[in-house]
Amino acid sequence: MPAFPALTHVAVTVTDLERSTQWYSQLFGSEPVLDEDETTGGFHHTVYLIGGGQLFGLHTHEKGTGDKFSEYQTGLDHVSFGCADRAELVGWADRLDQLGITHGGVVDAHYGSGLSFRDPDGIALEFFAPPAA
Repeated sequence: MPAFPALTHVAVTVTDLERSTQWYSQLFGSEPVLDEDETTGGFHHTVYLIGGGQLFGLHTHEKGTGDKFSEYQTGLDHVSFGCADRAELVGWADRLDQLGITHGGVVDAHYGSGLSFRDPDGIALEFFAPPAA
């Protein structure tokens, strides 16, 4: 059996594409590489190129419910971005503070350290670093 392939992209559904595009552009420090309105498919998507050549997409759907995200519903729990070490997490905590993004601070556990925060729709996001060797 071949090796399991790498993750190429994540796409999240948002309630207000303009608001989320502004928010994620600040978080990623870049503008989207694609903004496409699929009028025949009933959805609009905006895509960012982030670290390691991976893509992060924002979608809106004509049939969207407008409900806020909850990790307690079946589906996505959270999206986590990898950091090299705890010091990098502290740097991201400082960056989130600069952007005015509320977060839970760096939390250490035996399996690593995390920094949790949410986007404007309440989608749970995290920066994560492995435990120190």
